[in-house]
Amino acid sequence: MEVQFFAPPPDLKACFGNFYRLEVSLPRGQTVTDYLQPAWANLRFADKNPPKAQPLDSDTELSARFSVAGPTSKANRFTIGSTCLWGIALSPLGWARFVRRPAKDYLNGLWDGEKHPDFASLAPLCGILCNSSHDPEDQVEDMCEFFRSLAPPPRDEERILAIQHAMEDPHLLEVRALAERTGLNVRTLERICGRHFGLPPRALLRRQRMMRSLAAFMLSDEKSWTRTIDAHYHDQAHFVHEFHDFMGMSPSEYASMPHPILNAFMPNQKRVWGTPAKAEEPQAAQSASAT
Repeated sequence: MEVQFFAPPPDLKACFGNFYRLEVSLPRGQTVTDYLQPAWANLRFADKNPPKAQPLDSDTELSARFSVAGPTSKANRFTIGSTCLWGIALSPLGWARFVRRPAKDYLNGLWDGEKHPDFASLAPLCGILCNSSHDPEDQVEDMCEFFRSLAPPPRDEERILAIQHAMEDPHLLEVRALAERTGLNVRTLERICGRHFGLPPRALLRRQRMMRSLAAFMLSDEKSWTRTIDAHYHDQAHFVHEFHDFMGMSPSEYASMPHPILNAFMPNQKRVWGTPAKAEEPQAAQSASAT
């Protein structure tokens, strides 16, 4: 399993988490499965043998050459065999600019991008990305030109960016503090988050904290929850409850599983989610193992 990350150019950087190209080589008929963490929206393009994705607590499984995943608050079960896959992680600004639909209506959903009318404008990307014989650098260049020509920045660009940047602060915990940091009243913040981020502000802050903790755990040599979880969890029970809510299982269950896909992406995920806040003194959440 080989993954390459490509940085978006400066004029498009705020619209994307990253571009990535994943090559998977396995014996014929063999697959690997992982549980992908909650994330922003994703566009995925496979040249052959597209992977299968299934949202947590859903009977819907999707396998499509061009798949669209809306913003998520739950883990996704992801199964992949030998293939070449391009992925585009859309930030909230990217969703607002290139999809132009209320993100809350697409929360935790999966769609075939070539069949759903809301994603018809993005389907031409199949001609650029669904061919593993093309030079990746040329594909990135063509993809960026496509996005530049697709749509201008949205009216809410400055407010969306203010929220995106504010949420990078691991010490920001309260909705009112987020509103003050961004210069928005709470009602406006709620409206913008629902439309462009897919979740209300409180849920976004909770998800951000959990994903920082998960990224830190996966990157830790010791693989110890007690040393990597965010210091703002009240205690062990609080962290375990939140982990169940987002990942659908206990921290120890998740830690015992193989994570062939997530391990390939984790170094980049730390850049996306940031580093958990650390307490000045040990807290109860860091004194016992999460189970």
